[in-house]
Amino acid sequence: MSILIKTAITAAALAVAAFLLDGITVTGDDTGRRALTLVGVAVIFGLVNAIIKPIVKTIGCAFYVLTLGLIGLVVNGLLLLLTSKIATEVGLPFHVEGFWPAFWGAIIVGVVGWLLNLFVKED
Repeated sequence: MSILIKTAITAAALAVAAFLLDGITVTGDDTGRRALTLVGVAVIFGLVNAIIKPIVKTIGCAFYVLTLGLIGLVVNGLLLLLTSKIATEVGLPFHVEGFWPAFWGAIIVGVVGWLLNLFVKED
């Protein structure tokens, strides 16, 4: 059940980012299709973060230390951009225009996700 809640939170955070930023678009015929697209993208984003992010953190450990963790913002933006590319490849109508929308979108997704997680009880 926890993974479903986390996926719903990520989908909601992605919806907020798409609403606030011009460079992130979710298209679909109706609201239901857009919601399903966001859930699909949330699953892809979760998998990308679970598989690729630890590898990048391990390889780039020195950069995290040198920049006091600020490189993490860039990494999160690039992971959101990668998620957009994967979503497009699997046929989901989700697109991020470039690095800066991905950078700001990753910040919005992180902050909104953190805020929504405050209302969810941990097991």
